Amino acid sequence: MQVQNKYDYIIAGAGCAGYSLLYHLLKDPVLSKKKILVVDANFNKGNDRTWCFWEDSVGPFESIVCKKWSNIEVLKGAMHRSLPTTPFEYKMIQGIDFYQHISAFAKGFENVEWVASKILSIDSINANSARVNWEGGAANADYVFSSINGERIQSTLWQHFKGIIVEFDKPVFDQHIARLMDFNVPQMDATAFMYLLPLTDKKALVEYTLFSPSILVESKYDTVLNIYMEEHYKGQGYQIQHTEMGAIPMTSKKLTSNKAAIVSIGTMGDAVKASTGYAFQFIQKQTQQIVSQLKFNQALNPAVHHTRHQFYDAVLLYILEHQKMAGDEIFARIFKKNDAATVFKFLSNTSNLMEDIRIMLSLPTSIFLPAAIKVVFRR
Repeated sequence: MQVQNKYDYIIAGAGCAGYSLLYHLLKDPVLSKKKILVVDANFNKGNDRTWCFWEDSVGPFESIVCKKWSNIEVLKGAMHRSLPTTPFEYKMIQGIDFYQHISAFAKGFENVEWVASKILSIDSINANSARVNWEGGAANADYVFSSINGERIQSTLWQHFKGIIVEFDKPVFDQHIARLMDFNVPQMDATAFMYLLPLTDKKALVEYTLFSPSILVESKYDTVLNIYMEEHYKGQGYQIQHTEMGAIPMTSKKLTSNKAAIVSIGTMGDAVKASTGYAFQFIQKQTQQIVSQLKFNQALNPAVHHTRHQFYDAVLLYILEHQKMAGDEIFARIFKKNDAATVFKFLSNTSNLMEDIRIMLSLPTSIFLPAAIKVVFRR
């Protein structure tokens, strides 16, 4: 399509962060009138992602939540900890529903334009303008919001996974309980767990997840998934309906720097929680924060992780990276000694100091105190 040369905002990259920012911009009565251009190599996205998160109220995407749970379980060895999540609910959104929901909403706005093309570069013009170049064209904007990874991400640890959606002929799952972490799987000299989220009593997402310095070849995920399914559902036939794979950097270092009118969002904007990889709710917080700053003509600051919780993340990453304590033991202790709501608040960076202390008391001081001192002096 032929595009104009100048926009108020260009959104470079239409993944979770780009679509989230577009949605929140268009929900604002003032900013929804701005001239907006969205550029991405491919808008025909499939069901490439599943996002899970917890909320204690009705959220902006409640209509596309495909499943929610009020109970979780964590397994390690003989420990089988079942926890109600009240007042939270653990929710799942499938990528294709998210993309289609926001695309359909945005098509009602004539001031939103779309370019399906590979982005070649994003350049700063001055403090108040930036330029996006793509195959076949270019345009300027007052702000460019980019989730594009222009360089290879450097990270000492990764959260990486392969998941399969399986369906059985007969009921095999308790669809009211989300298995958040089952550590009774090969650890691969890392922190590894199986994630099992039942969608019905016959259908579930089963995902092998690891925190480690290197990403596995696909066949290794398959081996563990196959063994897990054989051990737990031996002799019961099932069909694999869908697969997904991904890798998320786990780092407390900034992945990119904002340059005047170029603002990084999503993973590149450090929205991912460094110690766990949780991203969806932090991306919502980040994009809503940017919309508020734009609305009130404030300096744009996309940071959503602040000092106290950043410090906790850095300490945990140090312990995992230097193998001071096994990750499965850390998370098992946290869930064994705390209720789910306290853990969820801690992982959401919304816990208060007393709740933080309760979490810290779950863990051995002899390991965490020296690690904390190392992190303080490293900074």
